[in-house]
Amino acid sequence: MRHSLPLAAAMMVAIFGSVGPATAEAAGVKVPLGFRMMCLKTPEECLGGGASHVEATAEVMATLKRVNSHVNRAITPEAGGPVIWRVGVSAGDCDEYAATKRNLLIRAGIPPSAIRFAYVKARGEGHAIVVVKTDRGDFVLDNLHRSVRPLAQTGYRIISMSGADPKAWSAG
Repeated sequence: MRHSLPLAAAMMVAIFGSVGPATAEAAGVKVPLGFRMMCLKTPEECLGGGASHVEATAEVMATLKRVNSHVNRAITPEAGGPVIWRVGVSAGDCDEYAATKRNLLIRAGIPPSAIRFAYVKARGEGHAIVVVKTDRGDFVLDNLHRSVRPLAQTGYRIISMSGADPKAWSAG
């Protein structure tokens, strides 16, 4: 066990190019450490692929609403949990909501590259959300709101967002 931390650090450098604090900053871009740790533990949760945008059909919008509602009901809010982002848990913070929503959206047929994680300022604190890129704009799935809303109507200031490759984040 004493070699686990150096091995994990080496793997993070290999995957992301660096190891940093809870929110790593490279060229001003914040990449949550918990996201990085999730990618090491469950790399299948951090794969891209498929179209970078999806057509906002009635079926797609219904899927977004269904997943947002289901996850918001299934996870009990719990502040200060583990740093690592987790999927399919019964309690967690915004990271768990976001990771679980992305997982379920992919399983429902939404292309992974059209689903982005975003780190925003909400209520004066950092907050993780899911953004789905569509031909009608970006839509937000958020544990702080029951409805799926256009990003422009949320009032959020994006600090950083994952790209079509979820491991590649850029400044908001």
